[in-house]
Amino acid sequence: MATVTELKAVLKDTLEKKGVLEQIKAKLRAEVFNALDDPNEQRPALSHENFLINELIREYLEFNKYKYTASVLTAECGQPEVPLDREFLVKELNIVEAPNTRSVPLLYGVIAQLLHANDEKFPRASSLQFSKWTLSKAANQRNQMGS
Repeated sequence: MATVTELKAVLKDTLEKKGVLEQIKAKLRAEVFNALDDPNEQRPALSHENFLINELIREYLEFNKYKYTASVLTAECGQPEVPLDREFLVKELNIVEAPNTRSVPLLYGVIAQLLHANDEKFPRASSLQFSKWTLSKAANQRNQMGS
């Protein structure tokens, strides 16, 4: 007969192989966060740029089935529960999509465009929009949020 320690090890191994253990951990973290989150606490105003960045991240998280991480992001940063329409993001960020890229998150396209500046799948229009937002502006916003 197996010992309790051996049963624990087999159970843990089985849950890890099925991916259930990580889901349980993620769900637990999300629930702990929700329990500790004070809905009356004022959050700093979300800049337009941060709002769009959060939406890109949320789309990426949901695409990759990181639903608990996405729920924590949404709650913590104050994004609306309902995601923005993808077409709105495309227009707002001046991204020109190719038909074969519509099935993946926009963040993949932004990264691909930055990594492959000569690749025309994601024209430079997307990076032109981001170039208006300089590093000094980002640093100033980060400092304001920290104080």
